[in-house]
Amino acid sequence: MQTTLADLRELVLSNASFGPSEIETISRAINEDYSQISVLRDAVAELEDREDRSPAAGVRLGVCYYVMGRNKQARDTLKNADGGALAVFYLGKSYAALGAYNEAVAAFKAAAHAGYNSDLCSLAIADAQRDAGDHAAALATLDELSGAIEQTSEYLYQRASTVAALGGNPSEVVALFERAVEVDQTHPGALFGLALENDRRGNDDRAMDLYRRASGRYPAHVGSLLNLGLLYEDREQYDRAQQCYQRVLDTYPDHSRARLFFKDASASGDMFYDEEAQKRRDRLSQVLNVPVTDFELSVRSRNCLQKMGIRTLGDLARTSEQELLASKNFGETSLVEISEMLHSKGLDLGQFAHEKFEPEPYIDTSTMSPDEQALLERPIADLNLSVRARKCMVRLGISTIGELVRKTADDLLECKNFGVTSLNEVREKLTQFAIKLRGD
Repeated sequence: MQTTLADLRELVLSNASFGPSEIETISRAINEDYSQISVLRDAVAELEDREDRSPAAGVRLGVCYYVMGRNKQARDTLKNADGGALAVFYLGKSYAALGAYNEAVAAFKAAAHAGYNSDLCSLAIADAQRDAGDHAAALATLDELSGAIEQTSEYLYQRASTVAALGGNPSEVVALFERAVEVDQTHPGALFGLALENDRRGNDDRAMDLYRRASGRYPAHVGSLLNLGLLYEDREQYDRAQQCYQRVLDTYPDHSRARLFFKDASASGDMFYDEEAQKRRDRLSQVLNVPVTDFELSVRSRNCLQKMGIRTLGDLARTSEQELLASKNFGETSLVEISEMLHSKGLDLGQFAHEKFEPEPYIDTSTMSPDEQALLERPIADLNLSVRARKCMVRLGISTIGELVRKTADDLLECKNFGVTSLNEVREKLTQFAIKLRGD
């Protein structure tokens, strides 16, 4: 049943009982009609102004602060509330949202002692432990749980996220996220985790659908909204991207990444876009990528091109007549044959010679230890980059850490949608391995 505006206001301002079901009703009301967020804000403002606010009303106010993303106000209000199980549990939630994980764990333990559902407190503890980087402790906390809780979406989500953080089997991680979504098709964390796994595998359409579903919940799932916005930017749907970032800012006005992404999307949306010119570039790119093996060539011409490392029409268009004739056994007959082949596709020898690719800078690995050499061979996925940075790696054809450190900062900044924030992220990740980009 849909919650009316009056119902939502009454939930916040009445003196009736207030617990998990009422909190879920508030979230569901805004899920059904996002415009009701203004009703929640007005009701909270009215509750703030009450001079005779009871301790129970303080709990209600603190929980609403948390739901609205005002975590510092939630913490300060709930610390001075009635000390009941609900207040202490959401105090723990507020601590966790602020990154105070030890305080969060202590609060969740206190909430369980005060009578809050002990299984839910344990799941919240595992979440805080994982976010604090203590993945082994999080897994141990989950292993202590048994019974019906193991079949809930929250348990399956927490286990999937913890196994993923520990570098476990990706198939197991995906299976756990899928089971969590089967149990609750609206669980934002499980939808986000499953979307992220699809995103990493290049399944953009599937990832976008899952991000949409995850971001449909209130409070806003920040990761889903940011990543969905980036996918919209990749499709040059900048208005939709801005809407995603604005939703984050509606709940977390000081969110630096959302503010920066909103600014970037706004600037990109204002840029002139020549659709016909882009189509011409796309058609040319397709022609340049046609393999020379698709054409009937003499054995001599084919062998010469193979020795020179020329594999596509684009390679030929970047090569001059002089370079071809300088190749052993390549004469005028072969030159005419090659030129006619290019002309059939509207191209000329040397037409794009100015775009000739520079060879990748050489890295001397002879002085490196076996561990250092192995590091350069590790996949780029081991850096656990954000979606934006990871998509830049795909566009640049970077699949290993060794390929990444051959690039300069300017090389990366030339990639679409890759800015200073992403560059700093890459540098920070590389610093953890005591390596740098070329030129840093």
